Amino acid sequence: MPLLNKPRTAVPGGPGGITASASLSRLRTALTVFFALDGFLFAGWVVRIPAIKEQTGSSASDLGLALLGVSAGAVVTMTLTGRLCRRYGSHPVTVVSGALMSLSIALPPLTHSALALGLVLLVFGAAYGGVNVAMNSAAVDLVAAMRRPVMPSFHAAFSLGGMIGAGLGGLVAGGLSPTAHLLTLTVIGLLVTGVAGPVLLRHPAPVADRAKKERAPSRLKGRTRRIVVLFGVIALCTAYGEGAMADWGALHLEQDLHAHPGIAAAGYSLFALAMTAGRLSGTALLERLGQTRTLVAGGTTAAAGMLLGALAPTAWLALLGFAVTGLGLANIFPVAVARAGALAGPGGVAAASTLGYGGMLLGPPAIGFLADWFSLPVALTTVAALAGGAALIGYTARKVSVPQGG
Repeated sequence: MPLLNKPRTAVPGGPGGITASASLSRLRTALTVFFALDGFLFAGWVVRIPAIKEQTGSSASDLGLALLGVSAGAVVTMTLTGRLCRRYGSHPVTVVSGALMSLSIALPPLTHSALALGLVLLVFGAAYGGVNVAMNSAAVDLVAAMRRPVMPSFHAAFSLGGMIGAGLGGLVAGGLSPTAHLLTLTVIGLLVTGVAGPVLLRHPAPVADRAKKERAPSRLKGRTRRIVVLFGVIALCTAYGEGAMADWGALHLEQDLHAHPGIAAAGYSLFALAMTAGRLSGTALLERLGQTRTLVAGGTTAAAGMLLGALAPTAWLALLGFAVTGLGLANIFPVAVARAGALAGPGGVAAASTLGYGGMLLGPPAIGFLADWFSLPVALTTVAALAGGAALIGYTARKVSVPQGG
């Protein structure tokens, strides 16, 4: 997600600083709304997966194949969104993708087979991938212009939106059909996009340091690429867990532990609440522990929490495990992306983010296949394994650097 060639925006304290500060504040608010909307819509979809699985008569492997539609659509779009952002700007792409995601979320409950579900999820996944890359690109520009480490706050908004979306989904799961529920989310999404979108469209993406931007390579090469991929793998390992919790957590509680549908839906809400709390405190945690210890502690905590969540004999212990997992995973993705960006500039942020979101989208289908081969609880232990792997990679990468010209 390279920074775009936009006119420089004055930074606070300089000429035009007051105007620039107000503009950056409005942009931050609008972007925060889009991050929250993304989490809200995605959570609204995932809490209805059990009902749509039943409606389509899908087995676990059939559902896994259908969910691959989300992954395929998103991965293809992610590879193209960077080009669209360079040509049209990250702000317009964010707005258009947000509107498409709002529209496409109404499609899954209209299907009655795994094949049809997979096809409409291609559309939903394309919109989801587009909005995630575009809004992260916009956030990179804004963080650089503000010269403050506020990236965790955007991811906290995504988690908060997910918590609210899952919580509301749990409340209406027993009395509102998936069709009515997701169509309501379409209306909400379009309204929110209509309110926050014009703010992004009126303001170009800010550029805080044009000289630094011009020095950033357009393509990653050599050792730089390898190190960025390393941090991208850390992001992938932890985003895999977030995707697994989103798509399979409720089903595990309902199917394996016989929890009420409302309680099952609350599982992802509790996970998202813990992740939100962890991200809201992320800046203070980084200042106290540093990046490496934050990665290691987070990965270890998430691994322990997911082992409990996957193998607990009761729903309440599983819910506790989900909360611990969310707390552990909270800051690993933002830290990994930040390290990639510090080493390789915006191109590093783009590569690591795309790998990370790929893990979030490719994980759920993998869980589906493993659930058919073994069982869903066993499949979910892979989340713990990858979280532990992220901690190990983070520790081994604690001293990496990129040579000049790398």
